[in-house]
Amino acid sequence: MKASELAKALGGTLEGKDVDIVACAGLEEARSGDLSFCKDPKHVKLVQETKASAVLLPKDWDHGAPCSIIRLKDPNDACMKAAEIFAPPAPKRAPGVHPTAIVDPTAKLGKRVYVGPYTVIEANTVIGDDCVIEAQVFIGENCRLGDDCHIYPQVTLREGSVLGKKVILHCGVRIGGDGYGYTTSIGLTGIKIEKIPQLGIVELGDGVEIGSNTTIDRARIGRTYIGPMTKIDNLVQIGHNVKVAGYSGIIAQAGVAGSTQIGKGCLIWAQAGISGHIKIADGVQVGPQAGVPQTLDGSVKYVIGAPAESMKDFGARVLLPKQMAKVRQEIKDIKARLDAK
Repeated sequence: MKASELAKALGGTLEGKDVDIVACAGLEEARSGDLSFCKDPKHVKLVQETKASAVLLPKDWDHGAPCSIIRLKDPNDACMKAAEIFAPPAPKRAPGVHPTAIVDPTAKLGKRVYVGPYTVIEANTVIGDDCVIEAQVFIGENCRLGDDCHIYPQVTLREGSVLGKKVILHCGVRIGGDGYGYTTSIGLTGIKIEKIPQLGIVELGDGVEIGSNTTIDRARIGRTYIGPMTKIDNLVQIGHNVKVAGYSGIIAQAGVAGSTQIGKGCLIWAQAGISGHIKIADGVQVGPQAGVPQTLDGSVKYVIGAPAESMKDFGARVLLPKQMAKVRQEIKDIKARLDAK
């Protein structure tokens, strides 16, 4: 594709040679024929050293480039649109059930549904219109899937799980496994550990997307609920009876213990740990590797550290040893000057 054609498609202006563009790449790994982008002047050096044939840059960029330039309002957004142009088309799934799939006669499939190889759909489950169920998926009894869901390979939906419309579950997601619940007692024969039955379900709202190998436990009673448009990353653990109000994000390797409530518009960063039976107010962010042992009422909108605290308090605590070392050195210097007199 010519750079001039691409500039026109993206709504930008070409400066320099009308080169051929065949792919998109980052500034550092780009080669001849690649398109790259930069939106921040602090990366001037990367732009000046890039081997790309063309770079998407802001309209006010005044640092030049060693290649052709396409100027536009938002280089980041334009690069994503360009990537869609050059990316190979996504696989198309024609409606139908693969011969190796096992679908219970009482299950109901909507219109234009695709069911892939070696998938199992058990009794009384309902699949909405235009759903894509890829290979080796297990969907247990009495599940409900809304229209236009996409379930990728090796996902497990345990019995009773409910999905809204346009839900995306990536490879290896486990929905509806038992939560961690046991009672311990000591009797004449020693310690006795008994499992607490996990009798509830998991419900996912419209537009929820869950990354690979994330697990969401079924409720002890009632439901574990992930609200609409919530986006959950890979390798996240959500305990039983957790409630996420919606429009929130939970990033890789975070863990949320049972019966915690997370409000709307929250962001739980990577490897954060949230204790059970607490509340996170609307709009609160929990920083990377933070440990949250108690309710966050929203008076502080960003917490970090273990136990979690405000950035101000965290910064003061982290800097205190350095400040004390500095004070000790100053005292030592003053004492040395006094001794010298």
